[in-house]
Amino acid sequence: MTTVDLPLLPLGHGRDLSAERGVECPGELPAASDPALVARARAAKEALGDKVFVLGHHYQRDEVIQFADVTGDSFKLARDAAARPEAEYIVFCGVHFMAESADILTGPEQQVVLPDLAAGCSMADMARLAQVEDAWDALAEAGVADSVVPVTYMNSSADIKAFCGRHGGAVCTSSNAEVALEWAFGQKPDAKVLFLPDQHLGRNTAVLKMGMTLDDCVVWDPRRPNGGLTDEELRDARVILWKGHCSVHGRFSPAVVDELRETIPGVQILVHPECQHEVVLKADLVGSTEFIIKTIEAAPSGSSWAIGTELNLVKRLAAAHPDKHIAFLDKTVCYCSTMNRIDLPHLVWALESLVDGTVVNRIEVDPETEVQAKVALQRMLDLPGRSHKD
Repeated sequence: MTTVDLPLLPLGHGRDLSAERGVECPGELPAASDPALVARARAAKEALGDKVFVLGHHYQRDEVIQFADVTGDSFKLARDAAARPEAEYIVFCGVHFMAESADILTGPEQQVVLPDLAAGCSMADMARLAQVEDAWDALAEAGVADSVVPVTYMNSSADIKAFCGRHGGAVCTSSNAEVALEWAFGQKPDAKVLFLPDQHLGRNTAVLKMGMTLDDCVVWDPRRPNGGLTDEELRDARVILWKGHCSVHGRFSPAVVDELRETIPGVQILVHPECQHEVVLKADLVGSTEFIIKTIEAAPSGSSWAIGTELNLVKRLAAAHPDKHIAFLDKTVCYCSTMNRIDLPHLVWALESLVDGTVVNRIEVDPETEVQAKVALQRMLDLPGRSHKD
């Protein structure tokens, strides 16, 4: 038996290891590197003082998150960075598209550092600019491009955000996707929305928040000619969903929800809207990472929860709320592999390099892309409601 075959072990005592779930990952991560790295990270941060501002995404491992000046989701962190103009260096413990957003929103004199350039996002990588431009050309050939408003999820590259800026579109977060779609449908007569890059967030928002049907949505597959769709299907659709997904949230299954309800009396299922539509339909509550955190904070003592989001956050919530029964929604899905590339050795290397006067792994968005991406971001910021939360 390998660690992949092992069940997810729960927290607490009196456990049935063959049946119960918790928030521990099979095999566990190794210990936090060399213990001396903790002291080195502290020393480097102290030496840099106010010159450095460290951002930690909720999905980061504990050994990294302990050094974050602020924690949060991608857009919140980018705005937090913009609110600290005195910081010369922004060290973003997250993934590449997040660091790009921070570079777009911070001043030109500020430098954004990503401790490991390999920390990407599989969802963002599923929508490449050339693919999206080819899709737009196909929409024009089908005679529908003039009606299409592109909306991209925050979890996308800077050039996709810029594409939306150029074509009259906007950015959205998981908190304000409904408001963004309402805005988009109000931009043109008989408007359609091209939603990038996460099909699940787009579908869940259109159907469950806006009252559309699944038949109103089609999926554009960039690996198939014409996206795998006929011109008639494109003309009839109200929402064209890009075939992308989160590698973590997309793997939760309806069967797991059913199993949990049978084995944990009174469990409440709380999931992120990046989950599959069938999972979201079976959940009790659906919302962004900030929504998940606030829901658990407000939950009564003794309540039971199974949470469908990245495991580092679920583990942290369980540790912070020992009076509540908190479990991970699945046995086999663990950490976001790309987010976890930001580890303590990389963070120490980045900080100590800054102390030595060397900026490593700087993330820079070219000026033209930055201007166009800002247009799409500003359209989101101008929306009513919860536009600033991820």
